[in-house]
Amino acid sequence: MTRTLIHFVLFLSLTAPLFAQNKAIAAGEKLTYTASYNMSGVLTDIAQVIMETTQVKTSKATLLRLKCTAATYSKWDNFFKIRDLYESYVNPHSLTPYLYNRDVNEGNYFKNMKYTFNNSAHTVKSVMKRKNNSIKNSSIKINSGTKDIVSTLYYMRTFDYKSMPVGTKKSFTILFDNEEIKGIITYLGKETISTAIGKKACYKLAVGSSETHVLQGKNNNFLWLTADENKIIVYGKFKIPVGNGELKIKSVSGLKN
Repeated sequence: MTRTLIHFVLFLSLTAPLFAQNKAIAAGEKLTYTASYNMSGVLTDIAQVIMETTQVKTSKATLLRLKCTAATYSKWDNFFKIRDLYESYVNPHSLTPYLYNRDVNEGNYFKNMKYTFNNSAHTVKSVMKRKNNSIKNSSIKINSGTKDIVSTLYYMRTFDYKSMPVGTKKSFTILFDNEEIKGIITYLGKETISTAIGKKACYKLAVGSSETHVLQGKNNNFLWLTADENKIIVYGKFKIPVGNGELKIKSVSGLKN
């Protein structure tokens, strides 16, 4: 199960359509999920994932902080303890990232990664810190529209799925571990599903990637977003090199619409 949630969050982020404006997300939103993983053939709830948004004011701008945390339930900590943090500071209108921070603590695995985006120059300053306190500084050239994991995950909610023909495909690029990763989504239409917050009409997406170390197989990775103005993720199914699992909405508060 090593690095399972890293791959899982990456799976979720591989769904970003491009060139949209944010009308779905505001400060004060909180989404809580249960993450399940297939253990010995049984789908088991192992962790809680929380996504939160807050407003941050600097001397030059007002930003939106997008924060995602993942933690195993206490009964699983002795087996494999996970305490992960992913956060991105973005323009509240375009969700263009300026600063990204990732703290991964999974068992004996630790990594801290910080990105500082220079979007006009299409470059990223990267600082990576390992458990032994070794530090690696890098300057990375990126393509226009490349985002980090967290801003990509939120940006997917800004797209106009309502006007999208079934079968539409969108490609995207994210920066992960100092490498640009290519991915694609396919819009599969609307579907109503039962969730912990009630029955929801949803937009269903299939997620794929050309990177074999991220996702496996065809038609094995899906997301369901509410078919309303908020477009929150309420359910996800994934298959990755280390296994398969699900993400299920648990509670919601502070929605914009």
